[in-house]
Amino acid sequence: MNTLEQMNLVIVGHVDHGKSTLIGRLLADTDSLPDGKLEQVKKVCEINSKPFEYAFLLDALKDEQSQGITIDSARCFFKSNKRHYIIIDAPGHIEFLKNMVTGAARAEAAILLIDADEGVQENSKRHGYLLSMLGIKQILVAVNKMDLVNYDESVFERVKKEYTAFLKEINVEPKSFIPISAREGDFIVGASDKMPWYTGMSILEHMDDLEKEQKKEEKALRFPLQDIYKFTEKNDDRRIFAGTVQTGTLAVGDDVVFYPSGKTSKVKTIESFNTEPKTQVSVGEATGITLETQIYVKPGEIMCRANELACKVGSSFKAHLFWLGKVPLVKDKQYKLKIGTAQATVLLKDVIHVLDASNLDQNNEKTKVERHDVAECIFVTQKPIAFDLSSDVEVTGRFVIVDDYEIAGGGIITSESVEEESLLELYKAARDGSWVRGHIENRDRLYKHKARVILISSDASLDRVALAKQLEATLFEQGKAVYSMGLPNLLSGVATDLKHVPNSREEQIRRLGEMAHAFTDAGLIFISTVPELDDFELTLLKSLLTPVQVDLVNLGPNLFQSDVVDVLLDEGSSIDDQVRTVVDYLKSRLGIKRIRIL
Repeated sequence: MNTLEQMNLVIVGHVDHGKSTLIGRLLADTDSLPDGKLEQVKKVCEINSKPFEYAFLLDALKDEQSQGITIDSARCFFKSNKRHYIIIDAPGHIEFLKNMVTGAARAEAAILLIDADEGVQENSKRHGYLLSMLGIKQILVAVNKMDLVNYDESVFERVKKEYTAFLKEINVEPKSFIPISAREGDFIVGASDKMPWYTGMSILEHMDDLEKEQKKEEKALRFPLQDIYKFTEKNDDRRIFAGTVQTGTLAVGDDVVFYPSGKTSKVKTIESFNTEPKTQVSVGEATGITLETQIYVKPGEIMCRANELACKVGSSFKAHLFWLGKVPLVKDKQYKLKIGTAQATVLLKDVIHVLDASNLDQNNEKTKVERHDVAECIFVTQKPIAFDLSSDVEVTGRFVIVDDYEIAGGGIITSESVEEESLLELYKAARDGSWVRGHIENRDRLYKHKARVILISSDASLDRVALAKQLEATLFEQGKAVYSMGLPNLLSGVATDLKHVPNSREEQIRRLGEMAHAFTDAGLIFISTVPELDDFELTLLKSLLTPVQVDLVNLGPNLFQSDVVDVLLDEGSSIDDQVRTVVDYLKSRLGIKRIRIL
């Protein structure tokens, strides 16, 4: 049985600095070529009166050989005594740098080549910067073509000194510098007597010395929640939380936490279709679980084990982004962010700097990100999301951005970013600053009560609407200024506008807050039903409606993490009893003395 581990490694560098030659030499010197392949390529070169190059072993396409450049991120495979390698040959030609980004993004480590004769080129610096932006920390610098400078130690030391100083500026510390000649085979898989002044390891030995990424099974559990399934047939009251284990393992009895809600429970059973009962699942397994303590969470949350590294939760983060959209990424425009199974509205808050992937020019003044740019940006979401830093857990530390139904960009999260003002606060300030009030003050209106918002929420399967209608009728019968509106009403008749709404649920909640703001500004009692309202949405609505009082009525099992429910109603009680309970609460809060139940 083959037990060798596997590592993805990218080789980058300025055009003609020897990347393909190095890979070809590694293939040949580790006996990784198919039988007769080396002789076949040499024979073809002889027939065409063309000097043999080890690069031809990799550059198999005729048009690539004729141009002498590598066009796409080719992959090849070989093995040492320690591990299997997937080598990604990333283009160095200026026109194909976007392909290099695609290739390098899959790598765990990198070899960056510098031609000893030409020295450090501008692209040598830009490639180093690009590797840094992509989060690749293990970098070997190979000073190639030492044969062209007569294996001169002073040339090697000059290149090493210059490039070390540059890497220090971008906070990159290379693992090592190695003098090599890929064409002649010096210090590729073993030592060389042509450079006795170098006593370090060869390229292959350094590759074997690189640290393998932690296996996904050994990392903290990440279980993005895809959906919740409820069963009622034959007294089956299970709620199955379904998803796929992305990292770590999950077992019956594990204490778990869902983020960003922070709700906790314990795994009761692991459910799977048409299999033997399971007590544990691991990476890649799509499964369902039931919980000992029933909680209400939504698809998109990330389940973690309570005793392991927790997800980050926030509404702002710093990221490295590669933009593919035909239209530039700009500020003050709403996009859809996808991390795992979660979706959220996101805005570009700031562009720290941009690296143009067509020529690798760095620009610190740009305020937008063009197609094929690589940028470091700060993003802000409308609501808190769960995520990881890419350096901690890659699968939940990467994201894509959707613009007008198409994936327009993707990136990795590098750090949390604490913004002084949230999107909500900025929005409120803009709204309140431009709000034009009428001439009639609320105290002059004839209503004998203060404006108020009553939110009725429950599990989606329960009937909230009947309760809201009867509560509205009861208050209206007694002369109260009251209006009831259901959440779905807020998107009716705007189907043609939905393409501008990145997340319709978020837009519904925002519109609900604005509608309630208008009704309460007129002094009314506003009633609305919201299926499966969560803690954040409640906080958002209360913030939008400050200083108006918001009363929360929860029908059925408590949906909320904290003790925020004002009236908790039994789903089995009659509507008359439910209305009576709410009215009793309002009597104590509003000073309403005479309300009879219809």
